[in-house]
Amino acid sequence: MAVNDKPTSITSVLQETRVFHPPRDFSKRCAVKSLAEYRKLYNESIRSPEKFWGKQAKNELIWFKPFKKVLQWKEPFAKWFIGGKLNLTYNCLDRHLGTPTANKAALIWEGEPAASGKSGEERTLTYKQLHREVCLFGNVLKRNGIKKGDRILIYLPMVPEAAIAMLACARIGAVHSVVFGGFSAQSVADRIADSQAKLVITADGGFRRGAVVPLKQNVDDALNIKGADGELLAKTIQKVVVLRRANNEVRIEEGRDVWWHRELDYVNANCPAEKMDSEAPLFILYTSGSTGKPKGILHTTGGYLLYAKLTAKYVFDLRDEDVFWCTADVGWVTGHSYVVYGPLANGATSLMYEGAPNFPEPDRFWRIVEKYGVTILYTAPTAIRAFMKWGVDWPKKHDLSSLRLLGTVGEPINPEAWIWYNEVIGGKRCPIVDTWWQTETGGILITPLPGATPTKPGSATLPFFGIVPEVVDDQGRPVPRNSGGKLVLRKPWPAMLRGLWGDPQRYKDVYWREVKGCYFTGDGCRQDKDGYFWIVGRIDDVLNVAGHRIGTAEVESALVSHQKVAEAAVVGRPDELKGQALVAFVTVKGGVSTDGGLREELRQHVAKEIGPVAKPDDIRFAEALPKTRSGKIMRRLLKQIAAGTEIKGDTTTLEDLTVLAKLASAEE
Repeated sequence: MAVNDKPTSITSVLQETRVFHPPRDFSKRCAVKSLAEYRKLYNESIRSPEKFWGKQAKNELIWFKPFKKVLQWKEPFAKWFIGGKLNLTYNCLDRHLGTPTANKAALIWEGEPAASGKSGEERTLTYKQLHREVCLFGNVLKRNGIKKGDRILIYLPMVPEAAIAMLACARIGAVHSVVFGGFSAQSVADRIADSQAKLVITADGGFRRGAVVPLKQNVDDALNIKGADGELLAKTIQKVVVLRRANNEVRIEEGRDVWWHRELDYVNANCPAEKMDSEAPLFILYTSGSTGKPKGILHTTGGYLLYAKLTAKYVFDLRDEDVFWCTADVGWVTGHSYVVYGPLANGATSLMYEGAPNFPEPDRFWRIVEKYGVTILYTAPTAIRAFMKWGVDWPKKHDLSSLRLLGTVGEPINPEAWIWYNEVIGGKRCPIVDTWWQTETGGILITPLPGATPTKPGSATLPFFGIVPEVVDDQGRPVPRNSGGKLVLRKPWPAMLRGLWGDPQRYKDVYWREVKGCYFTGDGCRQDKDGYFWIVGRIDDVLNVAGHRIGTAEVESALVSHQKVAEAAVVGRPDELKGQALVAFVTVKGGVSTDGGLREELRQHVAKEIGPVAKPDDIRFAEALPKTRSGKIMRRLLKQIAAGTEIKGDTTTLEDLTVLAKLASAEE
């Protein structure tokens, strides 16, 4: 094959043969106890999807008015539970009042500030208390001119008020758009301009690694940014509600800015839940996209809530006594679905933590697990690899025996990190649910069910009920097992995005044009002989090396399987001969020297693990990799460094700007 010929499938090179079966005692207590039981339910959900989802919606949710029709599908637009009326907060809070759950902890929160060896601040809100706070704040929003259908921008740290603000919006029928607290003033202004938000909810500041993030200042700056036409981007904003959190000095503009705590003095806790249409917009969540303006992913009420509730219940095997800790920020969809809405709809206890995993020391997560008796931990592979780098001594200081289930989210987990997580954190007794999904999907799509699915390190395994994924080539034809291709979804599901806010054409172009009749996920994937799905990374990150399309995730996985490597990121740079050359940025474990022959040793290791075609052309050692505060490696920046071009684009979300400076200077 000539270098410039476009291959039609992805060369999948990762080999993994280990299989882990659910412990028998664990399976006995689960709702789905065996693979056979899973397959029976799954087949029902595929054969008669409307019957399946209609039954689930009636059993799981409280409706003010029953729905008349389960699904109306006019590709690419879906409507679920048509004619039905409900309220999300009624299903998350009110339904638990008058039951024993009312006095159970709904949210347990720990703030970041802590001296070495001392705990951070703590707060616990029962379902009854959370219901009251949500009603009070719902009335604050009404008092400040918010009506059903208005958009509200939420820009807060990871504090209980973030969840309260989201729930209060849903209660009164306002549409929330949460912006991650690490984003810049420009990002805030762009999102206000696109959503035409009327009100911003923010805080004076938030804590991150002991420093104060100036959130209110960022909002002030955002409200003064002008677009290309000279108009203010945020001209629709009428009010700013400010939470006192960090006690840093802020400017309050009379007539526009109000303090959260003062507003509570003017309202009572009587705030009935609005009766919302099943398809009423619930939230807009912006994803950056690699180019152009952010995409406003729109989710609606009934289908999203049902799917978030069911996935939380089955994937995490939620029980009454659980303390469930999803470590994601509410600024991401994982925080929406599995910190707030999914757990609360199930009457579970959800734990929130404000800060960094290694502040003040690298055992902060394990201190929290021990202190609160966390039973389920759901975190990102990036965090797990950081824990590996910091060493086993930190988790070994703590009693982690309360844990009974582990989960991963955000990107494919390499097998070595999976094994470390299983052995060091889970003590070889906790099943691991490696979940694949997206902001657009609303909830988990491909995942093990912990009591039913044998797991393979690095594979998200099998689809959740009602999900029909397929791996196809560039022409949309299914590829043979064990060869890579594009991952598409063949059937609509309740939590799917309902479009991009205000831009139906872009929605069609981005998600429905690539493969006719299918939702295109943007991910490369292969399916093995057992039907298990292995995500090989974003199609954008698939590199054309000498006629082979290679997923960077697999090369990274091979590098991390070397005993001296803590973390790796692989990108491409233009190459006249091969089309693209592989450049690996590698962080080694503590105490390992990068002198001598380590570069060549790692190149040969990759060749041995997955074949000579995947051998990196260049390996660059780095103290750390550039990451966002949510833990995602910013490969866009690494591509620019590898190609030797000027670093362009927004870097405000970087956790540590010095990392970038060191990498860039190392190449000069």
